[in-house]
Amino acid sequence: MILTVTPNPSLDRTYEVPSLERGEVIRATGERMDPGGKGVNVSRAVAAAGRRTVAVLPLGGAPGALVADLLDAQGIEVAPVPVAGATRSNIALAESDGVLTKINAPGPELSAEEQELLLETVRAQSRDADWIACCGSLPRGLAPSWYADVVARAHAGGARIALDTSGRALLEALRERPDVVKPNAEELAEAVGRPLSTVGDAVKAAEELREMGARAVLASLGADGQLLVDGSGTWFGSAKVDAVRSNVGAGDSSLAGFLIAGGSGPEALASAVAHGAAAVQLPGSVMPTPSDLDPAAVTVTAEVPTDRVLKEPVS
Repeated sequence: MILTVTPNPSLDRTYEVPSLERGEVIRATGERMDPGGKGVNVSRAVAAAGRRTVAVLPLGGAPGALVADLLDAQGIEVAPVPVAGATRSNIALAESDGVLTKINAPGPELSAEEQELLLETVRAQSRDADWIACCGSLPRGLAPSWYADVVARAHAGGARIALDTSGRALLEALRERPDVVKPNAEELAEAVGRPLSTVGDAVKAAEELREMGARAVLASLGADGQLLVDGSGTWFGSAKVDAVRSNVGAGDSSLAGFLIAGGSGPEALASAVAHGAAAVQLPGSVMPTPSDLDPAAVTVTAEVPTDRVLKEPVS
């Protein structure tokens, strides 16, 4: 079982539009409403693969009730933490050329009692978990050290933990040695405090995160592929993608694929790349099923192209 923790979930509305024109009325060509948040998306991808998952998340108000209903309809076990504030609602505008514009609301502020209940719920639900995936931004009220506390408690209970967050929350959690962290290129650059121009730059940054405490780093480099850096080596994975429809949740799908395949080594990286490549070819934040995957399109190698210039360099 893969347990996910999403401290700041959302109700996500995605509209497909021909193009954005500021100040104009734009008619959507398609729309979706999905439960959102990085951890929620990991659970959705795990469930789409036919595996058991439990989602721990604070929920409040009508949006929170709808998120729970949507997750239940997808076969996901929900361990809700009732909160007084309403769950946030986010909007994504997906243009026909693959460009995505997102508007993310801040979310409710959690009281001290709600914070403690969230931690207790994670502890109670983690007994049967093969992996705990803690993902996303922290809501108002939670200190940047909150993820570090979760990692420490998870390890004390014998669980493996994957972490997908950024900024100070990521840096503070590294001291507790999470089993894997999954930054994207921007988050990786932010963590080491310098730009990334090549794949080699990303490898060096990932190695620094390991020096800070991460046992393994699964780094998403967008159209350039993915990196896995751990104690046994470095691997680079990529896949041919015919057309990008939406990259919402693609990184979360990648993390799910990685954990489903065991969470270590080149085989898990290949699964991560296959899931991420399938996700970007689906509308909105639709998670891929096994029939959407194309393992033959995936390449994983230990011969990392360190001199390759990133298609989307991070300044």
